[in-house]
Amino acid sequence: MTASDELKPLQLLFGSKRGRLLPLSPRLTRLYGPFRIPSCASRPQIFSNFVSTLDGVVSLQTKGQSGGGDISGFSIQDRMVMGLLRAAVDVVIVGSGTLEADRRHVWTAEAICPPLANDYRKLRSAMSKNAALLNVVVTASGNIDLRSPVFRSGLVRAMIVTTPAGAKRLAKKESPDCVEIRVVRRGAGEIRARAIVEEVMRAQSGNRILVEGGPRLLGSFYSEGLIDEQFLTLAPQIAGRIADDGRLSLVMGRTFAPRAPLWGTLTDARRGKRLLFLRYSFNSPTSLSRPFPSAA
Repeated sequence: MTASDELKPLQLLFGSKRGRLLPLSPRLTRLYGPFRIPSCASRPQIFSNFVSTLDGVVSLQTKGQSGGGDISGFSIQDRMVMGLLRAAVDVVIVGSGTLEADRRHVWTAEAICPPLANDYRKLRSAMSKNAALLNVVVTASGNIDLRSPVFRSGLVRAMIVTTPAGAKRLAKKESPDCVEIRVVRRGAGEIRARAIVEEVMRAQSGNRILVEGGPRLLGSFYSEGLIDEQFLTLAPQIAGRIADDGRLSLVMGRTFAPRAPLWGTLTDARRGKRLLFLRYSFNSPTSLSRPFPSAA
């Protein structure tokens, strides 16, 4: 980490008082400030975290430059917040496209922001999160690389949620014994967000889930009313678009406005060195009226 990339505290511009304070270490408290999460023991709490340009681009979809770092300018403050969210949850869910963009990554707090690894571990311990983080990869086709560290490093518990066709393809590959494959049989090749959460809840008891992409996977979660809170880092960058260039926005594959727009409520705003860190609440209780299964 260079001097220009030094970790600096975020400036709290606005923050609601709802929820309980998480037991951050003194260093994390100095860097992030107070961090609250509403209590909800009756159902999963589902968060999403993305970084976007001013004109709404979250991925340039260019080989070697399709990750969030190219959007945030590889901001250490953005990585600090990503690590904080990962440390506070039980599960991180990504799609196969996100895995393809960074095959070497493991979705843990320590991996995204190593300088704060000890502080993240202290937070998880203080929250009684003694089990390793569960990384879930969603793939309808089963066309993913099982040699990736997320499946073989032993740093996380790994689950793949797929279709019957995807499971057949995965069965032809050498899969580590520790990787759990869950097959969703409902639907015609599309895996519904609720089905993903149901499989996750059958596998483990923790109920805080972080969705880190991609935009099509996030679109399915929004379409089913499953996102409770959206963390959005706004980068002062204009990426631009031309027709059919493949650049992705926050949500893809679904449209809501004007017939059924999804409105959130700004609950938190913090200013970084260059970035703006926003947090929105989305309340969709009707979509969650049917209870999710308990862990096996």
